[in-house]
Amino acid sequence: MQPETRKYLYDILRACEAIFEFTKGKDFASYEADLLLRSGVERQLMIIGEAMNQAMHDEPEICEDIAEIREIVNLRNVIVHGYAIVENATIWGIVQGDLPALYDQIKRLLQ
Repeated sequence: MQPETRKYLYDILRACEAIFEFTKGKDFASYEADLLLRSGVERQLMIIGEAMNQAMHDEPEICEDIAEIREIVNLRNVIVHGYAIVENATIWGIVQGDLPALYDQIKRLLQ
């Protein structure tokens, strides 16, 4: 793995950890009510999507090792360019349901 790709994967790992920290002990109602929390989570998801996009361009074969890589990049694009249609419930579902698996995949790739 190229050093730059490793850096991108490390950025993804750190962004996941930040989201876990931000949302620890929170439920959907508290997430939805807290603009600062939502903004922080969305920012970290943008970092994940952009880092994933860069890693994918540097080493296309990485797509084989990361499930739903295209959806991750697409989420970043929606948050950045389609922010008015971002649904809090969708983001919360991704954080609770999909992010832990992504974190585990990235950790394995970095080992």
